[in-house]
Amino acid sequence: MKGDLFFIFVLLCLLAFFLAAGCTGNSEYNEQIGEPDDPVTYEPADECIVPDATLDEKIGQMIMVGFRGFTADNDSQIADDIRNGRVGGVILFDRDVALNSSERNIKSPEQVSLLNSQLQGYAEKIPLFISVDQEGGKICRLKESYGFPAVPSAEYLGSMDNETITREAGSILADTVKNAGFNMNFAPVVDLMVNPDSPAIGKLNRSFSDDPVVVARNAGWIIDEHQKAGIITAIKHFPGHGSAMADSHAGFTDVTDTWSEEELIPYEILIDEGVPDMVMTAHIYNQNLDPDYPATLSEKTITGILRDRLDYDGVVITDAMDMGAIADNYGMKEALNLSINAGCDIILFANNIVYDERIAENATGLIKELVLDGDIPEERINESYERIIRLKMKYLGCE
Repeated sequence: MKGDLFFIFVLLCLLAFFLAAGCTGNSEYNEQIGEPDDPVTYEPADECIVPDATLDEKIGQMIMVGFRGFTADNDSQIADDIRNGRVGGVILFDRDVALNSSERNIKSPEQVSLLNSQLQGYAEKIPLFISVDQEGGKICRLKESYGFPAVPSAEYLGSMDNETITREAGSILADTVKNAGFNMNFAPVVDLMVNPDSPAIGKLNRSFSDDPVVVARNAGWIIDEHQKAGIITAIKHFPGHGSAMADSHAGFTDVTDTWSEEELIPYEILIDEGVPDMVMTAHIYNQNLDPDYPATLSEKTITGILRDRLDYDGVVITDAMDMGAIADNYGMKEALNLSINAGCDIILFANNIVYDERIAENATGLIKELVLDGDIPEERINESYERIIRLKMKYLGCE
């Protein structure tokens, strides 16, 4: 009990510091630390074995969706999707882009905690990934205005490049996410600050630095603090979004003339150290990497570079497939076919730019059809299912 009270006291002190400093505060520490700590290894709470999982169940684990509602009642579509194994994870937002509304899933710590408890309660055999984008700075779904603690931006943390400051921020992020009932945070960003005017990265202060070593070092500290709290992280956006002059939310994003191999260095460092839980793809197009497809849909990029060259065998999740760069240029069936064959394990439908209440049912149906028609080998489904279950075993255990 004394330990708990001390931890709460320390956390409140740290919160007071960050609220005073803000996202662009200039507090300085003298100590500069070199490399992130070794990653924490977790043992599963118990065996997570689903004997004789059906093709439908395996496909369902590969789908993550967004939905509408501050609650998830028993008769809601999302409850039905979870109970019937059509999704393996969900993502929550504080805004509904399609409706241009601030009413979506998040309005207070108590409400979010209850909602997440409801969602997890519908998962029967395998626990649910419950995710959020909580990077700090401008990209926070759990905002200070809703009663959650503020955390500085990655740009601020990278400019300080100090282990104490970054770990404090990472600890607050992890505890905020955990206390609200999430088990996954889509952070940290490891894109380089190649272009400060990049609309999706630089202008939003989402990058630690233009120095890949600084990026990897600070990302490692953030990830370690999440792992200590038992929160899954996802580094993003592979193979690098920091040089993009366009926002892939809005449409086609070509980095052929601006991207460089240096943008792979944070991934190389972190993967070599065994740090990442997950890697999220970018919807960027680079003719030099693949003349035909953007990264999310590119076997040359996901399998050729991330898996074969960088030797990454963990979970790969797509960025939201309803973003303009994909949705405006590919049909859903084609995008599913290409992304899964490229080597992606979890297909994310934020379901926010456009909304489809039955997105999970539609997606799982199309994937099964692609498998039965021979377009996606069943072995690819098995590979993804095994990676997903391995990650859930590590952090979540099973009933």
